[in-house]
Amino acid sequence: MLILGIESSCDETAAAVVRDGRKILSNVVASQVEEHKLYGGVVPEIASRRHAEAISGVVSQALTDADVTLKDIDAIAVTHAPGLIGALLVGVNFAKGLSVATGLPLVPTHHLRSHIAANYIAHPDLKPPFLCLVVSGGHSHLVMVEDYTRFTLLGRTRDDAAGECFDKAARAMGMPYPGGVHLDKRAQSGNPHAFALPRPQVEGSPYDFSFSGLKTAVLNQLHNAAQKGEEIDTADLCASLQFTVADMLGKHTLQAARDTGAKTVVLAGGVSANSGLRAHMTALCEREGLALYFPPLSLCGDNAAMVAAQGYYEFLAGNIAAADLNAAPTLPIEYR
Repeated sequence: MLILGIESSCDETAAAVVRDGRKILSNVVASQVEEHKLYGGVVPEIASRRHAEAISGVVSQALTDADVTLKDIDAIAVTHAPGLIGALLVGVNFAKGLSVATGLPLVPTHHLRSHIAANYIAHPDLKPPFLCLVVSGGHSHLVMVEDYTRFTLLGRTRDDAAGECFDKAARAMGMPYPGGVHLDKRAQSGNPHAFALPRPQVEGSPYDFSFSGLKTAVLNQLHNAAQKGEEIDTADLCASLQFTVADMLGKHTLQAARDTGAKTVVLAGGVSANSGLRAHMTALCEREGLALYFPPLSLCGDNAAMVAAQGYYEFLAGNIAAADLNAAPTLPIEYR
């Protein structure tokens, strides 16, 4: 079965063709990073306009690269939530028009579910149930993946997400957008124990995260040094922040694994590309005897192959949308 996936939730216009939820035939991404870098972050209005300009060509290229036509496609999967509403609407409306014109089923697909599904492409042996840590610029979730379309949310951030914490700290240190990537590189030459940073806890919610105070602590380190005219070793600060975030994510994930009896842990989302998090989770899971999976770097960021992969399972589960499908800026991952 061939699924055409379409993704436009933030600043990547993407389309892909995937067979049976596991094999990529094409995966095309038009990135807006260089333009948004001028502003230090994603400008929603600009993102929406660039999606509208790029989406037709990106979808055509995905079909060409896969050596198929729309007549070969079995369904169209599109990210309809969560994300920037203007950006989402471009992809959703394009997919709706394509569905009406071709008669192909329209499959609404959740962005975070798709990030999890990137692992199905990378690891053909991976099947639910498993425990998944979904970490990105906007989300930090601990999710029990009961089945391909059944999810139980165990914990989430109460304020900033892990990726947001990285990005804002990197920006304060003068690094260009996207900051998390540059922070990761700088951290590799630093001492992860140079700065004692706080590890906020959410009382009564052992699986929930809070990164706002940690972000503020890093900003205070920078401001205090600047006020005193002192130089601060940003490599050490980056390494300390990265280690602290990885330690917080890892401890909560292992606690959830122990409590639920999960034997398999999966990482997903843009921050799953972080080298410090990967190394830390690998060591923790080896120590605990847990199987660990994470996607290749090429599938960590936003892409349409992951949308097509999840769309395949949503289609099999009968999750078909009508022509009145709308985009949603927020939507729980466990929605039915």
